Amino acid sequence: MIMDFSKFLDENFDIKEWVNAAFKSQKDPTVKKDQYATTMVMKLQMFIQEVNNVIEEASQQAVQNLPRVIREIEAVKQEASLLQDQMRMVKEDIQKVEHDTSQSMQMLLQLDNIKSRMQAASNALKEADNWSTLSADIEEVFDSQDINVIAEKLVGMQQSLQILVDVPDYKDRCQHLEKLKNRLEAMLSPQVVAAFNAKSLESAQVYVKIFSNIDRLPQLYKYYHKCHKTQLLNQWKTIVETNQEETVVEWLSEFYDQMFSTWHTQVQWCSQVFKEPEKIVSQLLTETLAAMEPSIPYCIANFLESKSSPLDALMEVLQVSERFAKSIETALESHAEGPLGSEYSATLAMAIYAPYRSYVQRYENYEEAALSTHLNNIPLDKQEVMDSVRVLGESVNKLFSAANKGNERCLKLTHGCGYISLLQALKNYFINYGKEFRRVLTNLREKIKMGDNDPWALFQHSLRIIQTCGELILHVEELDDSLMSNILHSIGKQTPSTPKIGGEIRLRVNPFHQYTELLIEKVEDREALELLVTKLEEEMPSVLEVVKKDFSALSVDAHRFAFDIVFAQIKEHLQEVSTMEIWTSASAGGALTADLPTFSLSPQEYITQVGQYLMTIPQHLEPFTTQDNPALLVAVKHGKLPYTEEQESFEQIADLWLESMARGAMHMYCEEILKIPEITAHASRQLVTDIDYLSNVLDDLGLQPSETVKNIETLLKCSKDNFDEESENMPRRLVSVLKGMRGL
Repeated sequence: MIMDFSKFLDENFDIKEWVNAAFKSQKDPTVKKDQYATTMVMKLQMFIQEVNNVIEEASQQAVQNLPRVIREIEAVKQEASLLQDQMRMVKEDIQKVEHDTSQSMQMLLQLDNIKSRMQAASNALKEADNWSTLSADIEEVFDSQDINVIAEKLVGMQQSLQILVDVPDYKDRCQHLEKLKNRLEAMLSPQVVAAFNAKSLESAQVYVKIFSNIDRLPQLYKYYHKCHKTQLLNQWKTIVETNQEETVVEWLSEFYDQMFSTWHTQVQWCSQVFKEPEKIVSQLLTETLAAMEPSIPYCIANFLESKSSPLDALMEVLQVSERFAKSIETALESHAEGPLGSEYSATLAMAIYAPYRSYVQRYENYEEAALSTHLNNIPLDKQEVMDSVRVLGESVNKLFSAANKGNERCLKLTHGCGYISLLQALKNYFINYGKEFRRVLTNLREKIKMGDNDPWALFQHSLRIIQTCGELILHVEELDDSLMSNILHSIGKQTPSTPKIGGEIRLRVNPFHQYTELLIEKVEDREALELLVTKLEEEMPSVLEVVKKDFSALSVDAHRFAFDIVFAQIKEHLQEVSTMEIWTSASAGGALTADLPTFSLSPQEYITQVGQYLMTIPQHLEPFTTQDNPALLVAVKHGKLPYTEEQESFEQIADLWLESMARGAMHMYCEEILKIPEITAHASRQLVTDIDYLSNVLDDLGLQPSETVKNIETLLKCSKDNFDEESENMPRRLVSVLKGMRGL
């Protein structure tokens, strides 16, 4: 039986786990568990005894070695003390030497400086002599036409000139050397152009070395750019001239394909010649895009002139350019070690998007024209009232369909950079719609005056107009949320960005995605856009606040329109109350009727008609209030019925209308009563009866008469003796008029 005692050394030793493992390792079925356990205990005891023996032996050995260890420690301490004394002595010796030899060391330093200056002077004299020698031989070297020897001589002169910075004629020598370099460059230029045209690697590598040695490598890049730029420009010209029946969309698509192919082939070739192939080829494409003839802006302008929808046509062209930009971006990223951020990639991106900057600057004009055209095509008025109401309702979806398309266009065409322009265009668009809406309301008023229409049918139509106003408000709130979200998601992630330093392009993000730089020309326009984003991030409530206020005012106008329609019947019954003969007629009163009780009088026809009219209002509102109608609720919330208080919430629209009509009726009724010049005693009792009837109708409708109605009734009922007492806390105008009316 083999037992593993190494487990006892584990830090997380578990006795139960060890015992179970020991029993599991026992495979002999003939051995009982008790017998096996006894054997295990015996082995453990033997192991413990063995460990005890080892510990005892180690302890005895440690005790025996302890005196020797103590002696060795004492010896080490003595040696350390001796070493410390020796180091102190060495330090004192060093300080003494420094003190005694400081003047000598200073002299040595001065001598070393003199030696260095003499060496520099010697080198300068040698280089001056070398310059003179090279200058004397340079003409012969140029006559030899050996470009390698010429380049070597010019490099030697260049090195000499670096030593001769302080000579009086240094500038003249620099100018002379530059002229010699120009001569060499002129000699090489035909060969360089031929090498680049032939794509000769060996020749190009030789010229790179020569131009690099004479500090003219940028000039070599210019020769390279000129050669390939000429080829690309000729290809563009051929595409345009041979495909006259096509448009700039097809021209650019084909030319961009050729440029992208050039990118790959030239980067591969340049990587064997130049140190920064991506930069050099990117600069080639940038220069080509700027030198195209006819230019891209010219071709785009001609293309847009022939289109009825310039914005859609512009998006079509932009999509072609953006596909090319995306391809170039991907190609640059495949060669870049990290995220794109180089200046040459930013410059190339600017060149690709440059033709569209002027259109983004004029984006507001284009959007206004598109929206205005759409608005002019939306019918808002018809000959019949019912048809006008219907087309007003249908106009809402058409109105916002165009606005939502404008929102989508702004994202696709300007990547959010045109949102300030779009917001202004939308504001004008909706304000103009509001003006047309009000014009239709005015026309409807005139048609209603001229026609013989059922007032309740007109009321139903007016409620539909109010519902249309609610739909306008709901849609504009939805559009407002969409606009704010799009602005933050498109422009918000680009701003605020690192400010420009020295006019250099900001490279904080991938330059192909920095659309505020690519598409916005003026700094103040970028700052305005950044300010808008900042306000939205600080929880600016709305970007269409002006439109919301106008639509709310439109709802108020629609409510007034509907109120006037319904109230016209009440007005018709009440407008002649003050001139009725009953108030002054002697035959209406007299001795026979003066003492009759009030209940013997009946309300007059005018007031019963008003009461019956008020009682019918709820049933005509029922079709609009029995079903869920969020548009009507929103319209009522933002609109305001005459003679009602502004309130955030209300239980029933019908109650609000009843309150408005009743308050309007009471107000007009009171004004008409106060116009009565004089009234007989019997007429006073009749008027009180009329007022009581109206109060009862209001009570049936769950409403209360106004304070003015109550005061008039009180002053009509009271006796002459109690008049002053009853009128003590009432408005002076009311008291004065009633007093004069009753002849008190």
